[in-house]
Amino acid sequence: MEPDFLVIGAGVAGLRAAIELAAAGRVLVVAKDSLRESSSEYAQGGIAVALSEDDAVELHERDTLAAGDGLCDQAAVRVLVEHGPPEVEQLIAWGAEFDREGAGLAFGQEGAHSRRRILHAHGDSTGREISRTLYHKAVSLPNIELRSFAAITDLLVTAHGEAAGVVACDASSRHWVPLRARAVLVATGGLGRVYRDTTNPEVATGDGVAAAYRAGAEISDLEFVQFHPTALHIENAPPFLLSEALRGEGAMLRNAQGERFMPRYHPLGDLAPRDTVSRSMVMEMQRTGAPHVFLDARALGVDFLRDRFPRIYETCLRFGLDLGRDMAPVHPAAHYAMGGIRTDLEGRTNVPRLYAAGEVAATGVHGANRLASNSLLEGVVFGARAGAAMRECAGASLLESAPSGEPRFPCAAAEELRALAWDKCGILRNGPDLEEAVHRLASMPREATSNPNRALFELRSMHIVTELIARCALARRQSRGAHFRTDYPGKRPEFQKHSLVTKDQEVAFL
Repeated sequence: MEPDFLVIGAGVAGLRAAIELAAAGRVLVVAKDSLRESSSEYAQGGIAVALSEDDAVELHERDTLAAGDGLCDQAAVRVLVEHGPPEVEQLIAWGAEFDREGAGLAFGQEGAHSRRRILHAHGDSTGREISRTLYHKAVSLPNIELRSFAAITDLLVTAHGEAAGVVACDASSRHWVPLRARAVLVATGGLGRVYRDTTNPEVATGDGVAAAYRAGAEISDLEFVQFHPTALHIENAPPFLLSEALRGEGAMLRNAQGERFMPRYHPLGDLAPRDTVSRSMVMEMQRTGAPHVFLDARALGVDFLRDRFPRIYETCLRFGLDLGRDMAPVHPAAHYAMGGIRTDLEGRTNVPRLYAAGEVAATGVHGANRLASNSLLEGVVFGARAGAAMRECAGASLLESAPSGEPRFPCAAAEELRALAWDKCGILRNGPDLEEAVHRLASMPREATSNPNRALFELRSMHIVTELIARCALARRQSRGAHFRTDYPGKRPEFQKHSLVTKDQEVAFL
């Protein structure tokens, strides 16, 4: 039996939307690879919410707007901060176990926040705890079914441009199957795997953005990619995120000579916004000729680190590093996409019956640079709103999709694309590099194959997303937030607008 609603992605945004939809019809939640593998699972830092006695939604709003560097949509930010407290309280009612101090919630500090407003779970496993809570709530509802597929390759679209479903690869039979529904939510998470160095899981290859773009959706602000400053940088080890909460608790960045350097680059020092810290680290590495800098958490002590950051502490130990006694080599890595599929405040896109929520969406809430720990909150708040909005399609008919063309795949290796994105569309950008990236990607041969697999479809997604990042970054001739052009280092008022691109329209600014 075909579902009424399709939710693509089993992270925080997708599961929260499914819960909201359950009373309106049958909901099928499909995950890529595994129901337990999403960016939400890896979110260590916490969830920001104005719930403490010395905090207020107005202060959270002010901090979010400041971090967004003039490009946040204030209405979206207001929705985030006002709806955040009741949504977090709902999570607690459903069984989420956030860390506590006595009888009250424990609030942590992170960069660019004016108050201690970050809730954590089990120290550094906040995303995992929220995902666990939403998963158990979802599976308790009879109208929700969760299935794992190897990949979602395309959106099904009618001849009139309406979303009709998706094409999925069945994980067991390895056959490509159409899944129809009355409405589709894209909640596929991030795109960090298009970069050589990233904190994102392997599934984060930008499939949602790429599929929506091919279906005619508007893509906004994709040039704004946040690079997390402190990814563990050890040879033959994957880039593992060392939470910003470490610096919130007093850890410091030092250069190869053991000197603190962040106070030279920003008055907030180690608690400056992430884009500033990442750029400062790159400039310091260039100045000293070192391959990384160091995060020094030794003053926090072994006992505190083991209790407050158990997952981080134990992971570092596996790589021969005791955070209580050793400085950790760190290097920036691609972490979060501020842009994505353009939506309104209820998750609607310009494609009828197609919705988006979470990291894959561009609500305008993050502007040019996401405030730390706002991402889990965005997933919960806007996932719930998208689910509520999708109920408007409950009585709609199932649609037949128009025939689609044969897929063609770039003739390149994934590592070639990831290196190109890192070298040309990374932390420090310039016009000639971006022009080279656009040219190389646009001229890359593509060919069809009789037996495509998941890796080829991921390669196609990575190619599309990298080209969109390069095109949008080239068009934005200024520096703002996470987008820094060495040839345009200042802000320009004519670019205090959102970028917008579709498959039929070049990059524009609105």
